[in-house]
Amino acid sequence: MASLGISELILNPDGSIYHLNLLPEDISPIIITVGDPSRVSQVSQCFDSIEVQKTRREFVTHTGYYSGKRITALSTGIGTDNIDIVFNELDALVNIDFQTRKIKDQKTQLNIIRVGTSGSIQADIPVDSFLMSTSG
Repeated sequence: MASLGISELILNPDGSIYHLNLLPEDISPIIITVGDPSRVSQVSQCFDSIEVQKTRREFVTHTGYYSGKRITALSTGIGTDNIDIVFNELDALVNIDFQTRKIKDQKTQLNIIRVGTSGSIQADIPVDSFLMSTSG
C-alpha cells in the first residue's frame, strides 16, 4: 500500500492529527463524546486521575483513569460536520501509522459513547425521555 499524501493525512508539526491536536497515545479505546467543550471537564472530574488535557478550537480532550480503566472524554462541537471530523481523526489515530503514513493491517475498534441532548420529532417520545442506541 502506498503512503497517504500530506493532503490525505494532515499532521501538525509535532506529529499530532490536525484538528484534534492529538497523538495516538493521547486517547483510550473507550471514548466519551460530548458536544459542548465545557462538558468535558464535567465528565473528567469523575476520573481518578487525568494524564492528558489538550484543547484546539472547540475540541477539548481529557484522558485519564476511572476505576482502573483508561477513558477519553472529547468534545465534538456542534453539528454533523464537526462530528465527521472528530470520528475520522479518531479512526486515523488508531488505524494509521503516522510514521509510515500507511493504513495498519490490524484495525483497532474504538468504543465511543455519546452523552448529550437531542431533539425528537416522534410524538410517542415524551420530553425528558432517556434514549439509548444499540448501534450506529
